[in-house]
Amino acid sequence: MNKKEQIIRRYFDSWITGEVSVLSETFSENAVYIESYGPLYRGLDNIIKWFENWNEHGSVLEWKIFQFIHNDKTVICEWFFKCVYDNKEEEFNGISVISFDSENKITLLKEYQSKLPNYEPYR
Repeated sequence: MNKKEQIIRRYFDSWITGEVSVLSETFSENAVYIESYGPLYRGLDNIIKWFENWNEHGSVLEWKIFQFIHNDKTVICEWFFKCVYDNKEEEFNGISVISFDSENKITLLKEYQSKLPNYEPYR
């Protein structure tokens, strides 16, 4: 497993453990994070604020990585996510496009979501 994959795995695990200190080790000060359904967090301080606020309402039950695809300073990560938020359980598949700087800090993370269950409308 390479360094970028280790960083991503540690970050995903921080959502399960609630370990906020991982964010300062993972993201650059000017990082941008775009969630799969639209919210954008600009800067490490806002990413930390979002993490803390989210964890007051919910908990991540599982964030499983299926594969990594590498391209220079960008990694694409395919995953499954399951959580409880405001007493409602939710799960979906997703992809993150994650860009790193020369110090292996995340500068941009964009998520894309595929709702579950998938269905075949023409079947």
